Amino acid sequence: MEVARGDPVQPLLHGDPLKAHSKGAGGVDASTSNVDFAALTKGIGHVFTHPELAAQALIHRSALDRQPELKAAFPNGNERLEFLGDRVLSLAMADLLLRRFPHEREGELARRHAALVRATTLVEIAEAIGLGALIKLGDSERAGAVKANIMADALEALLGAVFLDAGLAAAASCIETLWGERLTSDAAAPRDPKTTLQEWAQARHLPLPVYREIDREGPAHAPVFVVDVAIKGHEPGRGRGGSKREAESLAAMALLERLAKS
Repeated sequence: MEVARGDPVQPLLHGDPLKAHSKGAGGVDASTSNVDFAALTKGIGHVFTHPELAAQALIHRSALDRQPELKAAFPNGNERLEFLGDRVLSLAMADLLLRRFPHEREGELARRHAALVRATTLVEIAEAIGLGALIKLGDSERAGAVKANIMADALEALLGAVFLDAGLAAAASCIETLWGERLTSDAAAPRDPKTTLQEWAQARHLPLPVYREIDREGPAHAPVFVVDVAIKGHEPGRGRGGSKREAESLAAMALLERLAKS
């Protein structure tokens, strides 16, 4: 059975069908969004057919506080695109890894996947392409450097925007370009930091690491989990992630890095 398909972009934005130079509450003039499209295209390797998508991906919610026209056009900032981009990244990365490592088992692929989609990797890539300078922020977020989680979310939002603009293949191509050498087949699958930390404790006859969720940050639909991991006699490590599993892994990694320096 053939399913009728309309514009895949329009239902996800507000107002009239997207037009590159439409104005008003139903459409945002791309030229007034102050997005450096040349820098963006160079950074991610994609030219947008619908530039409004790129503009929305770079709007942090704090930027809407004193800009009613912007808020009318994009009432949620880039949060909805970030929600989508997170899933696009996960699926595209899984597909890339299956193709690049045809002989690896599920556990090895899972460790690679976790290392490549975690927030710290996203921030590294966002910094490498100068994404922080392109994000629209409100006054409350302009002091100092752009926060790491804002850059990671904006990169995911951009991937969601590419997906809506040109499909999964285009998004996967951007991911392959942006992640570059991180996808190399020469590197062994990274070890799970939680397993490494547990083995470190056992080798020293210490109790097993204890993980504790201490906070949840961000909106309800996209929470950021804050987790501490403690080993007897040592200061705890802390991690923040979009899932408990990611936060625990990042906490373990933080503690391992500290232990290596002690």
